[in-house]
Amino acid sequence: MWTHEHGPQGGDEINVIRAGRNYGWPVITYGVNYGIGTKIGEGNSKPGMEQPLHVWVPSIAPSGMAFYTGDAFPNWKGNLLVGALRDQMLVRLELNGEKVVREERLLKGQIGRIRDVRVGPDGLVYLLTDEREGALVRLERVHSKDWGWIS
Repeated sequence: MWTHEHGPQGGDEINVIRAGRNYGWPVITYGVNYGIGTKIGEGNSKPGMEQPLHVWVPSIAPSGMAFYTGDAFPNWKGNLLVGALRDQMLVRLELNGEKVVREERLLKGQIGRIRDVRVGPDGLVYLLTDEREGALVRLERVHSKDWGWIS
């Protein structure tokens, strides 16, 4: 089971959850206390506690997350798509097994805070924003580019 964790100030994580494993919170974290920036717990590693597969410092404020399984964006097959409230973007993580090998930040500041990410049965990516004038946005292939968006 893949999860993301919206950590404290900084320290957002991607993890694969396995039975019997200790993921550390609040003993270990890459984040700090909001506002005052002081350390939380005992640092960012400790024997017997799992490290995240991927961490964001500073925070991206992750929201919805989905694996891309469609055919509309062949280069994205098997990638993890994560919505981000901070910087209002979609983050695409290229994976090699359970290792993140590349991160791409898309739509930064263009459509608002992305609250949810879904892959439709048509293979297109659907994003839900939570702005006052929120939108359901569809990503699709366009001429001369890998993708474009329609609100």
